[in-house]
Amino acid sequence: MTKSTILKVSGLKVYFPIVSGFFRSKVGEVRAVDGIDFSIFEEEVLGLVGESGSGKSTTGRAAIRLIEPTAGEIRFLNEDVLSFSGKRMKRFRTEVQMIFQDPYASLNPRKTLGDSVEEPLRYYRMVEEGILGDYAAAIFKDVGLSPDLMGRYPHEISGGQQQRVCIGRAIALKPKLLICDEAVSALDISVQAQILNLLMRLKEEHGLSYLFISHDLSVVRHIADRIAVMNLGKIVEADQSEKIFNDPKNDYTIQLLKAIPSITPR
Repeated sequence: MTKSTILKVSGLKVYFPIVSGFFRSKVGEVRAVDGIDFSIFEEEVLGLVGESGSGKSTTGRAAIRLIEPTAGEIRFLNEDVLSFSGKRMKRFRTEVQMIFQDPYASLNPRKTLGDSVEEPLRYYRMVEEGILGDYAAAIFKDVGLSPDLMGRYPHEISGGQQQRVCIGRAIALKPKLLICDEAVSALDISVQAQILNLLMRLKEEHGLSYLFISHDLSVVRHIADRIAVMNLGKIVEADQSEKIFNDPKNDYTIQLLKAIPSITPR
């Protein structure tokens, strides 16, 4: 059975101008993303990997218009994302959610954890006010947290718990696609495994698709169905996860694989 395409990106470019002089004239440009194509299918995890500065985070942000692309086409469920405005854009913000690298920076330090989860639900009017607290408590349980934590503030819990709150806030809006931008790289190894297992469970239970952005191929291997490798703003290789690891074709991919730490000494 052929799965439907959730997100299709074609010829995506994101250029940032370089300005100089008193009048701030444009003297060049940084080609952060330079004409890439990829698709994400229903209930699929696409891993986007590359070293820092390769353009992968910019790709994730541009794909959902947190950054406006310079050129290209973005289609979400076969609709032109670049044409969205008003009510359709507001609905798109509920259908696609993003989880960032630093969970503490993603949470308002002046709001309780419960308020952080309830706020988007209240803004988008997803849940009636009378049952908002119960709904948020169910979200906390779904991501492996006790509802007793709802009255606490971000600085009172661990980094792993903070990321669980961010994940809960994202899935509370019942999205179809999650963009995970280095979602586990700021966490300890043992906590990384717990968050990856949580993401995989939520994917199965809620029918989610992921764009999983990471510099760590060993992490991506455990979650991604397909992997796209980025270097200097371009996708240099894309294939099924096991094929990338067992039979890489591009020299850059080979170097990334060699950089993965090994527990077996030579």
